[in-house]
Amino acid sequence: MHLRHRYCKFLSAFIFVIIAATAIAQSPHIDKIDPPDWWITFSDPMLLIHGTGFADAKFSIQSNGVKLTRTKTTPNGHWAFLWLTTEHAQPQPITIFAVNKFGQASAPFELHARNANIAAHAGFAPRDVIYLVMTDRFADGNPANDQPGYDRAAPRGWHGGDFTGIDKHLDYLSDLGITALWTTPVASNDGMTDSYHGYAATDLYAVDPHFGTLEDYRNLSADLHARHMKLILDLVPNHIGVHHPWVDDPPAPEWLHGTAASHPTIAYDFNQLTDSHAPPSAWRPITDGWFTDAMPDLNQSNPLVARYLIQNAMWWVETAGIDGIRLDTFPYVNRAFWHDFHAALHAAFPKLTTVGEVFNGDPRITSHFAGGVARLGPDGLIDSGLDTPFDFPVYFTLRDVLAHGHPMSALFDTLRTDSLYPHPERLVTFFGNHDTVRFVSEPGSSLARLRVAFGLLLTLRGTPEIYSGDEIAMPGNADPDNRHDFPGGFSGDPSDAFLPFGRTPEQQSAFNWVQELLHLRAGQPALADGDQQNIFADNDSIVYVRGSQLADGCSAGERIVIAATKAEPADSAPVQIQFAVSGTALNLCTHFTALVSSGTASMVMKDGVIAASLPADGFVIYRATQ
Repeated sequence: MHLRHRYCKFLSAFIFVIIAATAIAQSPHIDKIDPPDWWITFSDPMLLIHGTGFADAKFSIQSNGVKLTRTKTTPNGHWAFLWLTTEHAQPQPITIFAVNKFGQASAPFELHARNANIAAHAGFAPRDVIYLVMTDRFADGNPANDQPGYDRAAPRGWHGGDFTGIDKHLDYLSDLGITALWTTPVASNDGMTDSYHGYAATDLYAVDPHFGTLEDYRNLSADLHARHMKLILDLVPNHIGVHHPWVDDPPAPEWLHGTAASHPTIAYDFNQLTDSHAPPSAWRPITDGWFTDAMPDLNQSNPLVARYLIQNAMWWVETAGIDGIRLDTFPYVNRAFWHDFHAALHAAFPKLTTVGEVFNGDPRITSHFAGGVARLGPDGLIDSGLDTPFDFPVYFTLRDVLAHGHPMSALFDTLRTDSLYPHPERLVTFFGNHDTVRFVSEPGSSLARLRVAFGLLLTLRGTPEIYSGDEIAMPGNADPDNRHDFPGGFSGDPSDAFLPFGRTPEQQSAFNWVQELLHLRAGQPALADGDQQNIFADNDSIVYVRGSQLADGCSAGERIVIAATKAEPADSAPVQIQFAVSGTALNLCTHFTALVSSGTASMVMKDGVIAASLPADGFVIYRATQ
């Protein structure tokens, strides 16, 4: 056994020498450079080059004023890191050379001037309305880019939606009243057979061929900006797809947390991330665990990985004129990375805004990840830099109140925690997205409750987000049933809900309601930028006010009054409520003009008390004046 052991060690060493010799005994070849180009005034770039024959290669560049300050290659000769200094350089083409004793390789690299389009990188704000599109499921605008294996009958398969399909329906979005478009990730998931959603990238610098080309994506951005609309990029710095080349051939040690054969299992208890007393064993599975076995976890604590991901975000923003970024699986990445990420992005793009997915209904947890203040957690006192998280607490509360029998006053209970956030007015509010059951399919919901949900969403503080299809009351249970194709977006569809005559009466009613609310919101600045004062709440009704200088009552100007009710389906009688207004934003208000109402609603002031009659499952908006 001892001799056999020595023989095996000798054989292993011999094989290693042969492999190493093979890696060296070939001329260099460069097949990919990340990033593929860069811009002056940005931070000096770190290039990650893939190819062969790099193990003993010497790298150099041909340029005017650009310096190659450092190189690092992998033992197998497949990867090379190059650090360039571009501080005093002008826009120019650059040639990168790799030379060893067997030959030479070269590849072009471009240094550009910054985007001069002042409409780009504008950020999103409460005056905007965000529309979420799952690209593969919205519209197929260019059948020429359809890939083999499309199967619209497969719930988790590729269906054929693309950027051109979205572009062809921008008038639909504009007519509805949308001002910002968020699409699911655009980076290539090629090779991942069921990653139509885009969250398992195999190339972070390529557009997925199912969606079209980079030029198609840039055209979509330009056409949005021409309509004074904005584009939000969905980024996934937490993980990649298991078929990414890095999984079998990482560019550096500890590029990933573990390997495909042996990796940490993810944990989901975000409480551990907010607890400065938690041991590493409690929180590391959250930040280091693989999201799924098919989604390897990137190690953002590795400075090379962090630099790569930050540059990747900057590259997409500048290349496509991006206005905002949606950050997937936000808590699963360490806060130190997010701090550096946002410092770099905000320095390069001062108006750019970011929104993070923190899928949790506890505002104490959600607010922990909001930027603007340093929070103490197990990794120290760190400001994440995030402009805002999604308002998952309001999401869960809206579902509870309108579908699960909780009192309407619970919404005010949730809003009462706004002081936990540095900027509650920035929160992105929603009642549905691509990860949740469609609202009308939520047990206990209804079309009438959908109207109330939209009314609340579009009048509460924050920046509202609408999931594609909710505006036409699309049904859908849990994933993947909540990700049906938009009717009319694909050849052969029996109906076309992009057009009024293609909608059912229920779809048209829902569309008209959302359109009415959005157009009203666009014309009433108080509904977007005004302060909010909560006036009245009980089991079935709530009343709140939007405006400025609310403490001064109607003497400070007009007030926008919002009232919402719910009732059991068998109870259709109007809801009667009364509340005193002394000391509120409605003090001294005497006239109420309906902006959105029904024939049965009324609001009357008498002796400092407002008496309101509201329709069951109803929603009304009034302008209040002296």
